[in-house]
Amino acid sequence: MLIGSVCDLRCTVAELQERLRSVDGEGNEWKTRFETQVELNGQLERQISHIQQRLESIKGNPVDRLAFIRLYEDMGLEMLKEHLTVLTEEKTGLHNQLKNCHLQMEQEGKAFHKTNDERRAYLTEIAMLSSVREPQRRQYANQRQGAAESKQIRGKGVCRKAQAGSNKGMEEVLTERLNEGGGGGGDSTTERGMKKKSHRESRLPTLKHRGKHNP
Repeated sequence: MLIGSVCDLRCTVAELQERLRSVDGEGNEWKTRFETQVELNGQLERQISHIQQRLESIKGNPVDRLAFIRLYEDMGLEMLKEHLTVLTEEKTGLHNQLKNCHLQMEQEGKAFHKTNDERRAYLTEIAMLSSVREPQRRQYANQRQGAAESKQIRGKGVCRKAQAGSNKGMEEVLTERLNEGGGGGGDSTTERGMKKKSHRESRLPTLKHRGKHNP
């Protein structure tokens, strides 16, 4: 049961990590779009700055201002209207482009914050699952270690029993050998006693015979 729970947690963590990587990929895409938009805004700002510098230079130098005015004075009315129309269209296009850039930046900012919130939620969930999984993993490791230690202890007990049995067998063998050696010595003593008794009995007739002849 514990192993199944650990496997389920591992699958859940792997799925969350995969989703987190996909979120990171989307975040990189939004980051690329944001950088592109920033670069475009920089170009627009440089154009605006260049136009402002030209206006300042024209205002500061009357000769150039008059030359600019004379340039338009040399144009015909239709050409001036056409030029004014072109400038108006450019101004409107730049204004619309600027509005679109602001709107796009706002949308991308919202999407980025939403993605970042999802990323944080995934990280929090992964941390919670990891905190739940860690005690189970430690418990499983402790169980395995305890099983190995108990197996080792049982092995030592079997070895000790075998050694004790071997020592007991050796003691029994030595005891049997000692008993066999003691029995042989007793037989020899008995034989020597019987020989002495027969020798004494063989001497008795001689002594009796001598007693009869020497009263």
